[in-house]
Amino acid sequence: MREAHSLERDVGMEYYVSDAPGTGGSLREAAADFRVRELEEFDTQPVDADTGDYPHLVFRATLTNWDTNGFARELSNKLGISRERVSWAGTKDRNAVTTQLFSVRDVAADALPEVPNADIDPVGRAGRPIRFGDLRGNDFTIVVRDADADPVDSVTSDLTAFGGDEADGTVGVPNYFGQQRFGSYRPVTHEVGLHVLREEWEEAVMAYIANPSEDEPPETQEARGFLEESRDWSAAIERYPRHLRYERAVLNTLAENGGETPEDFREALETFPSNLQRLFVHAAQSYVFNLILSERLERGLPFDRAVEGDVVCFADTDGEPVLPDTDRLQRVTKGRVDVVNRHVERGRAFVTAPLVGTDTEFGDGEPGEIEREVCEDVGVEPADFDLPGSFGSTGTRRAILVRTDLEVTRDPLTFDFALPKGSYATVLLREYLKSGPLDL
Repeated sequence: MREAHSLERDVGMEYYVSDAPGTGGSLREAAADFRVRELEEFDTQPVDADTGDYPHLVFRATLTNWDTNGFARELSNKLGISRERVSWAGTKDRNAVTTQLFSVRDVAADALPEVPNADIDPVGRAGRPIRFGDLRGNDFTIVVRDADADPVDSVTSDLTAFGGDEADGTVGVPNYFGQQRFGSYRPVTHEVGLHVLREEWEEAVMAYIANPSEDEPPETQEARGFLEESRDWSAAIERYPRHLRYERAVLNTLAENGGETPEDFREALETFPSNLQRLFVHAAQSYVFNLILSERLERGLPFDRAVEGDVVCFADTDGEPVLPDTDRLQRVTKGRVDVVNRHVERGRAFVTAPLVGTDTEFGDGEPGEIEREVCEDVGVEPADFDLPGSFGSTGTRRAILVRTDLEVTRDPLTFDFALPKGSYATVLLREYLKSGPLDL
């Protein structure tokens, strides 16, 4: 195994699977170099269906250089409605061309506004909003610029062996949460989440709005540094660049409520939309999950098959791509290892690790030992997730391996593949580039 980039190790991704050298190069030199199209399962009625029975307008948007939350905010502002009335199945980053479904409640198709760098096409109406569960996966076409394609075959060979199915050439990688889950340039969301779990509201807020990173623009570093030293909320607002909307909103709340008590800081943190409040705790869960996978790699435990003590989940085969059904779990006892692994080999079951929450039950044997030791090292336990509002989480389990059929073309180096929902294209591509997360 090869040690990962330092920024990746900061978020729990401690190794590369492939020992082969990387191609180098960079992603997203232009938005069109990173194309994503969602694979959804969502039934709609015609656009002119009765709005009483079908109050949610569904539309497909192709967005260039928009992150999903930013587009939803812009759309809701133009419509003059709450952003909470806009729903979607999967959150996408900016610096890409993304095609995905949205729904918006109590809006007519002809009222949809024009939004810069967005092609919006009404699809139909529905009786409920689109939710995360409606997303099955994503198709990717990704161009890597200024790359050396020579190592591609060696990396592919390593990943095919790791995925456990060398016969059909399918590649596999640890199902890490990618860098963007935590912040590509400034990975702090998991730090905020860990403070939230300890109900350290002031530390959580300061981890987000202060805490400068050397990879940020100088004016942003200066603003965060000023706040860290002065704790002058009102003066800091004038220094923070206007594009840091969430930081400025938090600062405004602190300026209004005084920013002195834990309740003041919690109120400030709750200025975030509810989905972003959940993101902090989810990022803490993701960090623990990444560490569990890294420890499993270090100990040499397999990812493509179960060992005694693992917990597997069975497959939801009702659509494509096939997804893990984490409501159907089974502990792997010594006597059932071979039986379970026949299901795993056929794609009917997946080895899992926990996204820790109040309902988490750890595995047994060495897998369970890893899960408990990582949580102890980080300083979290299931009971910590018993928090009110958007901050609480019951937890779930997640497949530890993601596999895909990969097509690679050269000149320019281009990767075409599909991934199940929740898995990250950059986690696959980092194995090929090995050039660090800021190039992904």
